[in-house]
Amino acid sequence: MTINLKEDERIDDLMRNGFKLIQNTGIFCFGMDAVLLCAFSHINEKDRVLDMCTGNGIIPILLRARYGYGDYTGIEIQDINVDMAKRSVLLNDIEDCVKIIRGDVKEAGTLFGGTCFDVVTVNPPYMKENHKLKSPNDCKAIARHEIMCTLEDVVSQASKVLKHNGRLYMVHRPARLVEIFESMRRNHIEPKRMKMVHPHADSEANMVLIEGVKGGKAMLKTEAPIVVYDKNGGYTEELLKLYNK
Repeated sequence: MTINLKEDERIDDLMRNGFKLIQNTGIFCFGMDAVLLCAFSHINEKDRVLDMCTGNGIIPILLRARYGYGDYTGIEIQDINVDMAKRSVLLNDIEDCVKIIRGDVKEAGTLFGGTCFDVVTVNPPYMKENHKLKSPNDCKAIARHEIMCTLEDVVSQASKVLKHNGRLYMVHRPARLVEIFESMRRNHIEPKRMKMVHPHADSEANMVLIEGVKGGKAMLKTEAPIVVYDKNGGYTEELLKLYNK
Protein backbone atom coordinates (compact mmCIF):
# COMPACT_ATOMS: atom_id res chain seq x y z
CA MET A 1 0.00 0.00 0.00
CA THR A 2 1.21 3.50 -0.86
CA ILE A 3 1.15 5.92 2.07
CA ASN A 4 1.68 9.64 1.60
CA LEU A 5 4.23 11.00 4.06
CA LYS A 6 3.97 14.42 5.63
CA GLU A 7 6.74 16.86 6.50
CA ASP A 8 9.52 15.34 8.67
CA GLU A 9 7.98 11.86 8.38
CA ARG A 10 9.84 8.69 7.45
CA ILE A 11 9.03 4.99 7.24
CA ASP A 12 11.21 2.74 9.41
CA ASP A 13 11.58 -1.01 8.96
CA LEU A 14 10.86 -2.77 12.27
CA MET A 15 12.99 -5.72 11.09
CA ARG A 16 10.27 -8.20 11.95
CA ASN A 17 7.99 -9.91 9.44
CA GLY A 18 8.21 -6.96 7.07
CA PHE A 19 6.38 -4.60 9.45
CA LYS A 20 7.04 -0.87 9.15
CA LEU A 21 6.29 2.24 11.20
CA ILE A 22 5.74 5.87 10.22
CA GLN A 23 7.67 8.25 12.45
CA ASN A 24 8.03 12.01 12.60
CA THR A 25 11.59 13.05 13.37
CA GLY A 26 10.43 16.48 14.47
CA ILE A 27 8.20 15.10 17.21
CA PHE A 28 9.17 11.91 18.99
CA CYS A 29 10.56 8.60 17.71
CA PHE A 30 10.30 5.36 19.64
CA GLY A 31 13.29 4.21 21.65
CA MET A 32 14.75 1.16 23.30
CA ASP A 33 12.22 1.32 26.15
CA ALA A 34 9.35 0.41 23.80
CA VAL A 35 11.29 -2.50 22.30
CA LEU A 36 12.29 -3.86 25.72
CA LEU A 37 8.71 -3.55 26.99
CA CYS A 38 7.49 -5.65 24.06
CA ALA A 39 10.16 -8.28 24.76
CA PHE A 40 9.23 -8.32 28.47
CA SER A 41 5.48 -8.64 27.82
CA HIS A 42 3.74 -11.96 27.23
CA ILE A 43 0.66 -12.15 25.02
CA ASN A 44 -1.56 -15.22 24.74
CA GLU A 45 -3.31 -16.08 21.49
CA LYS A 46 -6.78 -14.90 22.52
CA ASP A 47 -5.69 -11.91 24.61
CA ARG A 48 -7.30 -8.54 24.14
CA VAL A 49 -4.59 -5.92 24.67
CA LEU A 50 -4.82 -2.17 25.40
CA ASP A 51 -1.73 -0.02 24.90
CA MET A 52 -2.04 3.25 26.83
CA CYS A 53 -0.15 6.37 25.68
CA THR A 54 0.43 4.54 22.41
CA GLY A 55 2.09 7.46 20.62
CA ASN A 56 2.80 6.45 17.03
CA GLY A 57 1.54 2.92 17.72
CA ILE A 58 4.92 1.23 18.06
CA ILE A 59 3.96 -1.16 20.88
CA PRO A 60 0.73 -2.70 19.48
CA ILE A 61 2.25 -2.86 15.98
CA LEU A 62 5.48 -4.45 17.22
CA LEU A 63 3.61 -6.91 19.44
CA ARG A 64 1.43 -7.95 16.51
CA ALA A 65 4.56 -8.39 14.37
CA ARG A 66 6.23 -10.44 17.09
CA TYR A 67 3.35 -12.78 17.93
CA GLY A 68 1.24 -12.88 14.78
CA TYR A 69 -1.88 -13.02 16.94
CA GLY A 70 -3.80 -11.02 19.56
CA ASP A 71 -6.33 -8.18 19.37
CA TYR A 72 -4.74 -4.79 20.02
CA THR A 73 -6.07 -1.32 20.76
CA GLY A 74 -3.91 1.77 21.21
CA ILE A 75 -5.22 4.90 22.92
CA GLU A 76 -3.49 8.24 22.32
CA ILE A 77 -4.49 11.84 23.05
CA GLN A 78 -2.34 13.72 20.50
CA ASP A 79 -3.98 13.98 17.08
CA ILE A 80 -0.70 14.02 15.16
CA ASN A 81 0.32 10.70 16.73
CA VAL A 82 -3.12 9.16 16.19
CA ASP A 83 -2.89 10.03 12.50
CA MET A 84 0.57 8.47 12.14
CA ALA A 85 -0.41 5.34 14.06
CA LYS A 86 -3.53 4.81 11.96
CA ARG A 87 -1.56 5.16 8.74
CA SER A 88 1.03 2.67 10.03
CA VAL A 89 -1.77 0.20 10.72
CA LEU A 90 -2.97 0.64 7.14
CA LEU A 91 0.58 0.36 5.82
CA ASN A 92 0.96 -3.04 7.49
CA ASP A 93 -2.55 -4.18 6.51
CA ILE A 94 -3.50 -5.07 10.10
CA GLU A 95 -6.71 -3.05 10.53
CA ASP A 96 -8.55 -6.23 11.52
CA CYS A 97 -6.41 -6.74 14.65
CA VAL A 98 -4.92 -3.33 15.58
CA LYS A 99 -7.14 -0.33 16.28
CA ILE A 100 -6.01 3.18 17.22
CA ILE A 101 -8.37 5.33 19.29
CA ARG A 102 -8.07 9.05 19.88
CA GLY A 103 -8.86 9.42 23.56
CA ASP A 104 -7.76 10.43 27.03
CA VAL A 105 -6.13 7.72 29.14
CA LYS A 106 -7.85 9.22 32.19
CA GLU A 107 -11.19 8.17 30.66
CA ALA A 108 -10.18 4.65 29.58
CA GLY A 109 -12.59 2.97 31.97
CA THR A 110 -15.48 4.98 30.55
CA LEU A 111 -14.39 4.65 26.91
CA PHE A 112 -13.92 0.89 26.95
CA GLY A 113 -15.94 -0.28 29.93
CA GLY A 114 -14.72 -2.25 32.92
CA THR A 115 -12.86 -5.56 32.99
CA CYS A 116 -12.64 -5.96 29.22
CA PHE A 117 -8.90 -6.37 28.53
CA ASP A 118 -6.58 -9.26 29.34
CA VAL A 119 -3.43 -7.14 29.08
CA VAL A 120 -2.51 -3.47 29.40
CA THR A 121 0.87 -2.25 28.17
CA VAL A 122 2.15 1.25 28.82
CA ASN A 123 5.26 3.33 28.25
CA PRO A 124 4.01 6.41 30.12
CA PRO A 125 5.54 9.86 30.60
CA TYR A 126 8.39 9.37 33.08
CA MET A 127 8.82 12.86 34.50
CA LYS A 128 6.61 14.86 36.80
CA GLU A 129 4.98 17.90 35.20
CA ASN A 130 7.08 20.50 37.01
CA HIS A 131 10.43 18.82 36.22
CA LYS A 132 13.08 21.43 35.39
CA LEU A 133 13.98 19.68 32.10
CA LYS A 134 10.50 20.01 30.59
CA SER A 135 10.77 20.35 26.81
CA PRO A 136 9.52 23.59 25.22
CA ASN A 137 8.11 21.46 22.38
CA ASP A 138 4.52 20.58 23.32
CA CYS A 139 4.43 17.15 21.63
CA LYS A 140 7.70 16.08 23.21
CA ALA A 141 6.73 17.54 26.57
CA ILE A 142 3.47 15.57 26.62
CA ALA A 143 5.34 12.36 25.75
CA ARG A 144 7.98 12.87 28.44
CA HIS A 145 6.21 14.70 31.27
CA GLU A 146 3.05 14.08 33.28
CA ILE A 147 1.14 16.93 31.67
CA MET A 148 -1.90 15.08 30.28
CA CYS A 149 -1.82 12.10 32.67
CA THR A 150 -0.03 11.00 35.82
CA LEU A 151 1.30 7.66 36.99
CA GLU A 152 -1.78 7.27 39.19
CA ASP A 153 -4.08 7.99 36.24
CA VAL A 154 -2.40 5.25 34.20
CA VAL A 155 -2.45 2.61 36.94
CA SER A 156 -5.98 3.35 38.17
CA GLN A 157 -7.43 3.23 34.66
CA ALA A 158 -5.47 0.06 33.86
CA SER A 159 -7.07 -1.54 36.90
CA LYS A 160 -10.52 -0.50 35.71
CA VAL A 161 -10.18 -2.01 32.24
CA LEU A 162 -8.30 -5.18 33.22
CA LYS A 163 -10.07 -8.43 33.86
CA HIS A 164 -9.39 -10.32 37.11
CA ASN A 165 -5.89 -11.82 36.77
CA GLY A 166 -5.25 -9.47 33.84
CA ARG A 167 -1.67 -8.31 33.40
CA LEU A 168 -0.17 -4.81 33.37
CA TYR A 169 3.24 -4.38 31.68
CA MET A 170 5.02 -1.08 32.27
CA VAL A 171 8.41 0.47 31.57
CA HIS A 172 9.46 3.36 33.79
CA ARG A 173 12.30 4.94 35.73
CA PRO A 174 13.75 3.15 38.80
CA ALA A 175 13.69 6.42 40.77
CA ARG A 176 9.88 6.17 40.84
CA LEU A 177 9.68 2.50 41.73
CA VAL A 178 8.24 3.09 45.22
CA GLU A 179 5.50 5.31 43.75
CA ILE A 180 4.77 2.68 41.09
CA PHE A 181 4.38 -0.15 43.61
CA GLU A 182 2.27 2.00 45.94
CA SER A 183 -0.03 2.99 43.07
CA MET A 184 -0.34 -0.58 41.82
CA ARG A 185 -1.28 -1.95 45.22
CA ARG A 186 -3.66 0.94 45.87
CA ASN A 187 -5.43 -0.07 42.65
CA HIS A 188 -5.46 -3.84 43.34
CA ILE A 189 -2.62 -4.70 40.95
CA GLU A 190 0.06 -6.82 42.58
CA PRO A 191 3.67 -6.42 41.33
CA LYS A 192 4.81 -9.88 40.18
CA ARG A 193 7.93 -9.48 37.98
CA MET A 194 10.62 -6.82 37.78
CA LYS A 195 13.71 -6.44 35.58
CA MET A 196 16.21 -3.58 35.78
CA VAL A 197 17.96 -2.18 32.68
CA HIS A 198 21.53 -0.86 33.00
CA PRO A 199 23.35 1.08 30.27
CA HIS A 200 26.66 -0.57 31.33
CA ALA A 201 27.54 -3.38 33.73
CA ASP A 202 29.00 -0.91 36.25
CA SER A 203 26.32 1.80 35.93
CA GLU A 204 23.06 2.40 37.76
CA ALA A 205 19.82 1.20 36.21
CA ASN A 206 18.02 3.82 34.11
CA MET A 207 14.91 1.77 33.25
CA VAL A 208 12.75 -0.79 35.01
CA LEU A 209 10.31 -3.28 33.47
CA ILE A 210 7.38 -4.32 35.66
CA GLU A 211 4.58 -6.87 35.36
CA GLY A 212 1.59 -6.63 37.70
CA VAL A 213 -1.43 -8.89 38.01
CA LYS A 214 -4.87 -7.56 38.94
CA GLY A 215 -6.02 -9.39 42.05
CA GLY A 216 -2.75 -11.34 42.22
CA LYS A 217 -1.19 -12.69 45.40
CA ALA A 218 1.85 -11.04 46.94
CA MET A 219 5.07 -12.44 45.49
CA LEU A 220 7.58 -10.43 43.47
CA LYS A 221 10.16 -12.11 41.23
CA THR A 222 13.24 -10.00 40.50
CA GLU A 223 14.71 -11.19 37.22
CA ALA A 224 18.32 -10.89 36.07
CA PRO A 225 19.02 -7.37 34.83
CA ILE A 226 19.60 -6.34 31.23
CA VAL A 227 22.92 -4.67 30.37
CA VAL A 228 22.69 -2.65 27.16
CA TYR A 229 26.33 -1.98 26.16
CA ASP A 230 29.41 -4.18 26.47
CA LYS A 231 32.87 -2.89 27.41
CA ASN A 232 33.61 -2.08 23.76
CA GLY A 233 30.52 0.11 23.41
CA GLY A 234 28.53 -2.34 21.30
CA TYR A 235 25.23 -3.95 22.21
CA THR A 236 25.51 -6.96 24.51
CA GLU A 237 24.58 -10.39 23.20
CA GLU A 238 21.68 -10.45 25.68
CA LEU A 239 20.23 -7.22 24.30
CA LEU A 240 20.52 -8.41 20.71
CA LYS A 241 18.62 -11.57 21.65
CA LEU A 242 15.84 -9.46 23.18
CA TYR A 243 15.62 -7.34 20.02
CA ASN A 244 15.13 -10.52 18.03
CA LYS A 245 12.82 -12.18 20.56
